[in-house]
Amino acid sequence: MAPAAAPTAAASPTASALTASAPAASAVGPGAARAVAAHRLGPVALVVTGGLSVQFGSAVAVLLMPRAGALGVVTLRLVLAAAVLLIVCRPKVRGYGRADWGTIVAFGAAMAGMNILFYQAADRIPLGAAVTLEVLGPLILSVVASRRLMNLLWAGLALGGVVLLGGGGFDRLDPLGAAFALAAGAMWAAYIVFSARTGRRFPQADGLALAMAFGAVLSLPLGIAEAGDKLLVPSTIGLGLAVALMSSVLPYTLELLALRRLPAPTFAILMSLEPAIAAAAGFLVLSQALSGTDALAIALVIGASMGAVRTQSRRARAEAL
Repeated sequence: MAPAAAPTAAASPTASALTASAPAASAVGPGAARAVAAHRLGPVALVVTGGLSVQFGSAVAVLLMPRAGALGVVTLRLVLAAAVLLIVCRPKVRGYGRADWGTIVAFGAAMAGMNILFYQAADRIPLGAAVTLEVLGPLILSVVASRRLMNLLWAGLALGGVVLLGGGGFDRLDPLGAAFALAAGAMWAAYIVFSARTGRRFPQADGLALAMAFGAVLSLPLGIAEAGDKLLVPSTIGLGLAVALMSSVLPYTLELLALRRLPAPTFAILMSLEPAIAAAAGFLVLSQALSGTDALAIALVIGASMGAVRTQSRRARAEAL
């Protein structure tokens, strides 16, 4: 997996159309120019909405783990999400080449691996700490893929917030749980890259539906081995469906759409918001209190994300002129 292959705004048909229309909007007047700028910020709203959904879904998943186990929860999440997406999207399976299917396999494997590793971590360490360690993957991707000094600066600031959010207590975490979280971060970085490639190769959310189905097939034997017939309990299926919708269907669809118009480095830095969202979800759903240090860390991460967005917006405006 090569970070250099991550998409840019120019690689997206939607972004290209926006860029082409920007000069005309500027010629009409400031109001039209502001409308174009607001349209460009649309992917940011998609990413933030997806983050809120996935982290609150993860909090619900933690509540579900005593019933089905970590691997059982992963299986419920992926299988039910795949079923929903296949029914809604009805993706075509003809007309695609070997490279297209290779992208689907890689994307599905990244999704399955990311979920399996993350839930193994969340089963051993607190949700906020797990997400804090996991987000290092997208942060490293943003540093490697970025070619601009400002993006490196924002990534560094976000990394400082991530470290501060850990509160210096990572040494007291279960070592295996921390290792699972770090490995999940690596798979998250792969997910970002292959999600973007899938979005370019397949229309709408067709590629996502196919990749989710492949990931579900990979996770199914593991879930059955751990949970068995517990996966068939109606109340467990109901909670699993909630997790699937909140943590997979909605956020992955929004992120897939966002990555068609948002460069991977900026997207990766926006992922730094995840620890802050996870902390809020832990507080509201799992009754995990926030300290003053946590609040400061969250402020740093949000500040870095806002800075990344502003930098990208200025770059887009400059390229449109």
